[in-house]
Amino acid sequence: MNGDPAGIASLAASIAQCRICRDHPLKGEADRLPHEPRPVAVLSATARLLIAGQAPGLRVHESGLPFNDASGNRLRDWMDVTREEFYDARRLAIVPMGFCFPGYDAKGSDLPPRKECAPAWRSQVMAAMPQIDTILVIGQYASAWHLGSQRKPSMTETVMNWRQYFLANEGPRVLPIPHPSWRNSGWLRKNPWFEAEVIPALRHHVDSLVRGTNFA
Repeated sequence: MNGDPAGIASLAASIAQCRICRDHPLKGEADRLPHEPRPVAVLSATARLLIAGQAPGLRVHESGLPFNDASGNRLRDWMDVTREEFYDARRLAIVPMGFCFPGYDAKGSDLPPRKECAPAWRSQVMAAMPQIDTILVIGQYASAWHLGSQRKPSMTETVMNWRQYFLANEGPRVLPIPHPSWRNSGWLRKNPWFEAEVIPALRHHVDSLVRGTNFA
């Protein structure tokens, strides 16, 4: 059963107007988002694949286009999809745990997704897209939400046990992967099994979900 297009459009419009992290920060005024919010999310009434990431980086914040950066290039390579396929909302939904760029920490790294976002929106978003078959879970924050107590103590262990989640019989399939950031290049070198085992399975499944006569 596909989602309701009118309901999806209404929900997307509400998300686009959200300012909760700016106007009502969970930890008080001192923790306000330090810039104007620009929620970035792609909801879909027909996509069977959902990409659940962390939060937009600065480049995505500036463009309003999810994964419009080097991480996105690597992710599209892992999935073996074109930019056109990736940004076709009929094929792919892209809903991060935090919709807005959270800013930088003292070391210049992206801060974690804002804590206000997922409690306010995620359950509504998932309920609005009942047609989702598979959730591509990227990074620890998305894993914590979508895997809950089934998540392993570390991201490496969680990804190593991907078959446990991917082959489950209840609800949408969940496929956990590390963040495609170039900062994880060292992790990829230390864990060659990921590209040898997980990437081929990912590509095969993505191909079955995002290509077909419905999207010709």
